Amino acid sequence: MTARTTGDLTAASLLADTGRCRRVVIKIGSALLVDAASGRLDRGWLAALAGDVARLRARGQEVLIVSSGAVALGRGGLGLTSPSARLEEAQAAAAIGQIRLAHAYEALLAEHTITVAQLLLTIADLENRARYLNARNTVETLMDHGVLPIINENDTVATSEIRFGDNDRLAARVAQLASADLLLLLSDIDGLYSADPRREPAARFIDRVDDITADVAAMAGPPASGGPGSGGMITKLQAARIATAAGCSLAIIDGRQPGPVDRYEKTGRGTLFPARDRAPAVRKQWIGSLMTARGTLRLDAGAVAALKRGASLLPAGITAVDGDFDRGDLVTLAGPRGQAVGQGLAGYKADEARRIAGHKSHEIEAILGYSGRGAIIHRDDLVLF
Repeated sequence: MTARTTGDLTAASLLADTGRCRRVVIKIGSALLVDAASGRLDRGWLAALAGDVARLRARGQEVLIVSSGAVALGRGGLGLTSPSARLEEAQAAAAIGQIRLAHAYEALLAEHTITVAQLLLTIADLENRARYLNARNTVETLMDHGVLPIINENDTVATSEIRFGDNDRLAARVAQLASADLLLLLSDIDGLYSADPRREPAARFIDRVDDITADVAAMAGPPASGGPGSGGMITKLQAARIATAAGCSLAIIDGRQPGPVDRYEKTGRGTLFPARDRAPAVRKQWIGSLMTARGTLRLDAGAVAALKRGASLLPAGITAVDGDFDRGDLVTLAGPRGQAVGQGLAGYKADEARRIAGHKSHEIEAILGYSGRGAIIHRDDLVLF
């Protein structure tokens, strides 16, 4: 078992290192946001978290929030008194609660002059490459303009049973999508233990896990009962696998007290799962492993040379477009002599790529009728052989 109680790197030290930790995702569960007895939002807690976010942003770090709570907040509007509900009732509750949740974030972060945006995602959005790229481009545009994304699962259209507050894996996928450096899972427990400390007082606290082995997975128990959230340690370990494979470190920290991020930086109490590799390398390994290309982009020598210098693929360097592909599909990159030089994920459909091939990026809007993106394939979406 590779779980140890000491280590040079802690998430608290990583978080404080603005050079290494440029972008942070904070995941908040329903159990922290919503009072179990009244079903009401804990505005005092959320106001303190807004102060945490403002402090991180003031020192130059970018923040995204993945927030549960919509279903839990909306249950009262339907007169539901039990956490158990039919799927259609949970979907309707989410429709009510999401408005309340978004308004609360907007109001409390506005006190720090922070503009927020709401994104509702499903697993399908992140599995489909075109929709994944749409979501990523939206997030990047918001971040470029200093807007803080508030992201939640789109529970109103979920087709499988909604698990209240189980956004751990969604948060990990968001961290992957956003190329985040650190994901903080705010929990109702201060980290991973060798056993459930609520049942076994002698359970050992684990402050760092380098490899999620079967023994580590066995430490996870079911979620606590009686509250509005259902994400347990099992989903947090699953999230850790996703995040660390994407080059993002993850930490489970105690979110029960106001100002949990500030408190964590001061105490260092939490469980760190260090990233296994840098995100760009992991992402490019994934792209390089894809097998079925839907088309080929033929490049001139100048474009090939630019790619080798780390540039994105611009339309001016494309001499021909073969195949029928959609945005987000895998395409092969061929050099002047027809040799395969790499592959990547297309930023345009085949017919659009043909129309703008050989043209300057500033001409795209006149040709296609919309501004689009400057690159046919962004450098983060391609790998050279």
